[in-house]
Amino acid sequence: MTGRPRTARTGYRCAECGHQVAQWVGRCPSCQAWGTLEEQVTPATRAKRVAAGAPSTPARPIAEVELDAARARRTGVDELDRVLGGGLVPGSVVLLAGEPGVGKSTLLLDVAAKAAARGTVLYVTGEESAGQVRLRAERTGAVHDRLYLAAESDLGAIVGHLELLRPDLLIVDSIQTMSTAEADGNVGGVTQVRAVTVALTALAKERALPVILVGHVTKDGSIAGPRVLEHLVDVVLSFEGDRSSTLRMVRGVKNRFGAADEVGCFELRDEGIVGLADPSGLFLARFGTTHDEAVPGTAVTVVMDGRRPLLAEVQALVAGENIPSPRRAVSGLDSARVAMLLAVLERRVGIKLYDAEVYTATVGGMRVVEPAADLALALAVVSAKRDVALPPDLVALGEIGLAGEVRRVNGIGRRLAEAARLGFTRALVPLGSDVKPMGMRVQEVADLAHVVRGLRAG
Repeated sequence: MTGRPRTARTGYRCAECGHQVAQWVGRCPSCQAWGTLEEQVTPATRAKRVAAGAPSTPARPIAEVELDAARARRTGVDELDRVLGGGLVPGSVVLLAGEPGVGKSTLLLDVAAKAAARGTVLYVTGEESAGQVRLRAERTGAVHDRLYLAAESDLGAIVGHLELLRPDLLIVDSIQTMSTAEADGNVGGVTQVRAVTVALTALAKERALPVILVGHVTKDGSIAGPRVLEHLVDVVLSFEGDRSSTLRMVRGVKNRFGAADEVGCFELRDEGIVGLADPSGLFLARFGTTHDEAVPGTAVTVVMDGRRPLLAEVQALVAGENIPSPRRAVSGLDSARVAMLLAVLERRVGIKLYDAEVYTATVGGMRVVEPAADLALALAVVSAKRDVALPPDLVALGEIGLAGEVRRVNGIGRRLAEAARLGFTRALVPLGSDVKPMGMRVQEVADLAHVVRGLRAG
């Protein structure tokens, strides 16, 4: 019995995120972008039975599969290797996404120059001319005889370069500027980006060639293009940084070869980008000078960025009395959490703050949002209010509840070990932490009021 012949179906796909809907609407239901739905016609196909074919390679017991081809090879940039899980795996595809001007091309030029010392590297640029890339390479010292530049935007031309050079590493900057004649749609659109990524991924697997793709991000910081782009690649890295700060962070979002929550720290300088194996000095105003210069209104804590413990200094300033509408200014912290801590200090500890202006901030442009910094921030506010400096060798860890209790946080051992390594000898931690690094006096506290009573009076 045969059914009626199927006809082609008309649908709409979002050019920003790839979401499909049956009928046109003005705003994409997925990414909320306006006017991005494009019509597409899907030809009708009958379900066919798949015939058995000859396997390309026979199946083997997992214990007999060779591991040499899947081992990571170091890039020469230690902080990037940390995030990648040891280095680049042959045949892997890495997507590095970040805002314009954050330093993606500068970092990859450094990677390319170091990789060129061990083999041939092909750097394909679709956004700049080869001369512009050469100028940046001259400034950062990334010029090497085996580093080849190609200003191309066509996938066929890239394949031609691969056939000619047989490189050991391919860098494409950026994937949104590449196109192929085998797919419809505009350059940078969903169809083109998907087709180019699929082709480059197939080439990488076929030739055991590591490929690094540069990706754009949207206004909200997510990776531009279809969501399937992140599923096609092996590793997704997010390159973050504030234009007002020299600090840059490479954060793992997805990693098939290692941990997906690692963070690498870099500093952007005039001569290029430099990895920071010990970035805590950027976040401590007193680091590198002397720990004897204690200032009221400052406290030190240890935050976890992925798996990495980082020391951070939080500062507070309490100014004025009997102000009808006092200000509350926050920089680098969660404003809602700061407001909650101020209310806890008023109600549970008896610190009068309602008629004074309170300013809170972090040092070095660091963003601190985890609750483990609550105790340090509360102590900084009390220190500023009483004009009494905290001990300069003290770190404080703990989440503050609405009842004023100090709650436990994860990774206490790693946090205190990092603080001890940097010379801090005293710590306030939640009750029941049961961690005492060598050379550090650890005091467990149960509630905020008890800690504040222990502070020395003026």
